[in-house]
Amino acid sequence: MPPAVQTLAQRAAKEFADFIRLESFGGMLLVITAALALIAANSPLSGLYAELFHLPVQVRVGALNIDKPLLLWINDGLMAVFFLLVGLELKREMIDGQFADRAQIVLPAACAAAGMIVPMGIYAWINRGDPVAMAGVAIPAATDIAFALGILALLGSRVPLALKMLLTAIAVADDLGAIIIIAVYYTSDLSMFSLGVALAALAALALISRLGVTRLSVYLVIGVVMWVAMLKSGVHATLAGVMLGMTIPMRGGPEEEGPLEALENALHPWVAYGILPLFAFANAGVSLAGLGLESLLEPVPMGIALGLFVGKQVGIFATAAALIGLGLVRRPEGVTWGGLYGMSVLCGIGFTMSLFIGALSFDASHADLLVANRIGILAGSLVSAVVGYFALAWLLPRRSP
Repeated sequence: MPPAVQTLAQRAAKEFADFIRLESFGGMLLVITAALALIAANSPLSGLYAELFHLPVQVRVGALNIDKPLLLWINDGLMAVFFLLVGLELKREMIDGQFADRAQIVLPAACAAAGMIVPMGIYAWINRGDPVAMAGVAIPAATDIAFALGILALLGSRVPLALKMLLTAIAVADDLGAIIIIAVYYTSDLSMFSLGVALAALAALALISRLGVTRLSVYLVIGVVMWVAMLKSGVHATLAGVMLGMTIPMRGGPEEEGPLEALENALHPWVAYGILPLFAFANAGVSLAGLGLESLLEPVPMGIALGLFVGKQVGIFATAAALIGLGLVRRPEGVTWGGLYGMSVLCGIGFTMSLFIGALSFDASHADLLVANRIGILAGSLVSAVVGYFALAWLLPRRSP
């Protein structure tokens, strides 16, 4: 192998190892903060917990006024930073990562697509005939990469690197699908003026990227303008983060770290250790008072839970088995059929993205469904995490190849 190629491969391996460590520990923080949210919502602190996230926060500059409760600042504002990181990761994967090679993209892309379609089909079948409940059809389509990698980390070196890479690739492709769903399915009444400002900002970002501008501050200032315009337009504001991330240049000077890599490295710890755990704490708290097993058997939570636990593993594993069995793709080196099945189960951990889509699906006028969808997400994600862990612990070889 030529020295330059070998150096690039070593660097990519180091970056992926760093990514895994961040995501794994971030997944453990998600579990902790979700548990704390449930404790707070079911304790004498429940009133304070509810009041905290309904606290009004206002930012006003002249005629521009943004007045939202704290919960929406987290969901629309801080989560835009998370989606910025998603946009950066997508661009990196498309240029230098697993999605740069068409032969490597087939398996994760097909698995991700099936892993979204089958859960959505299960939810739609269970909730057919209820137009209000059908607004949540995309909730079980998501995979929480941090949570899933956190479970894999518990198994240590028994998990082959190829299996972690496949899970990561499926989750990234899954994120892309979720972005498309949010853009198409969760767009409210449009303000054409605000949308025009957002598109003008996007055009400016594309132009300066084309001209080779590498100063991050320029991109971030225009990105903030685009976020505000998107917020006012009726298109969900977090999409501004994705579009900003996709316009930031990959390459810097001859001996310089590229702008994309620099921003990704700077944001990753803040997102993994701060933004996502805060989002989980703000959104996972649900009062369990008066709820029993019959609550989980209602159509919305049942559709979500079955979509995540059954739909994800069926869609992903069946698609992978068909593609490999037909000889269209090769099974990743070192990945056993048992490992592939266990990973498919772990992809049913929707959590962060499912909670996010659930918050978009039902508003305060359907408070019962706001609670019901969280119950389904927590149940489906928890069962997927536990079953996936024990399946891998039983099926994986004692030592990774």
